[in-house]
Amino acid sequence: MTKITRTSALTARHKDLGGQFNEYIRMAVPMTYHTDPKAEHDAVRDAAGMYDFTAFLKYRVKGPDASAVLNHAVTFDVTKIKPGQSKYGPFLRETGVICDDGIVFNLGNDEYMVVHGDGCARTMAELSAEGKDAVVEYDFWTHLISLQGPKALELLDPHTPVDLPAMKYFHHEITEIFGCPCVLSRTGFSGERGYEMFVDPQYACDVWDNILEKGKDMGVMACSVNSVFPLRMEAALLWRRFDLMENTPWEVNMGWSVHLEKGDFRGKDALVAAKGKERFKLAGIEVDLDHALAGGEKLMIDGKEVGKVHDKPAWSHRLNKSLAIVRLDPELTAIGTRLEVAGDDGTCTATVVRFPVYDTEKARTHQ
Repeated sequence: MTKITRTSALTARHKDLGGQFNEYIRMAVPMTYHTDPKAEHDAVRDAAGMYDFTAFLKYRVKGPDASAVLNHAVTFDVTKIKPGQSKYGPFLRETGVICDDGIVFNLGNDEYMVVHGDGCARTMAELSAEGKDAVVEYDFWTHLISLQGPKALELLDPHTPVDLPAMKYFHHEITEIFGCPCVLSRTGFSGERGYEMFVDPQYACDVWDNILEKGKDMGVMACSVNSVFPLRMEAALLWRRFDLMENTPWEVNMGWSVHLEKGDFRGKDALVAAKGKERFKLAGIEVDLDHALAGGEKLMIDGKEVGKVHDKPAWSHRLNKSLAIVRLDPELTAIGTRLEVAGDDGTCTATVVRFPVYDTEKARTHQ
């Protein structure tokens, strides 16, 4: 059993909300509150929902060669990320498969912050830093509070000196929110316009409390982890642990993140060699059930196994659909392909559909 060795400054707030905790990346995170995860889901879509995502790991890369270090560690071109901008993408092994994903923030003055999951992003940066004029430092203190939803802008805008309406997607500023120093970023994991606030632990409760107080008449809610799963399934947001590990970017529809023209990076040769030799492709399915699959089910056509359901499928009560991300034989991902789903609870049918099923053009995050 993984030990809990990290603590959020917001843990008491989660307990006050009725939090039931599980370990995630060695931190106790609230899987549920006393509120219904469906109501929390509704808050994100209709008003705004607030999450404590401090569990995600962070590190800083500093020094004259910081850009070069990260440029070797990721598939995209870090040199094109200007101060105040960020970019998401994968970290590869030498074999060309994904070992982690994350967002690289250019903080200016040869300093970058990387926010990632529970993979090896920091280890890969440390390897890339060998012999370079840069240091990689684990950031164990920064807390991450995420406010996602159509009313997030209205709530936060009066409480920061930043011109928040003008802030573009994947841009950030070093500023204040509710008088607390922070990095305020227009990013998130919801399929909605939202903002993430990176603050030192001594300010986390002040930011959290102010958002709930200022947002109480707007329908803003604190949200637990369980509400994330249907949100991310509706919006086709990939999760490293469930969808990406040990797969090439070509297999998980992340070819857009690969900038081969930038020069050398870890795993490049293997990645180039793997193009066109995909073992499978990711797709989204709508399942003919009135509840979520368990995950891990086999996908069949005419008695032949052609794929597998990834972990954490979800039931969307808003769309009245059972949804899942799956891996399929590459030639079977066409929209409309009919499949049989075989699991421990029996069989059912499903159809490959266009993902995301919510806001298919992603206008709400980009507007």
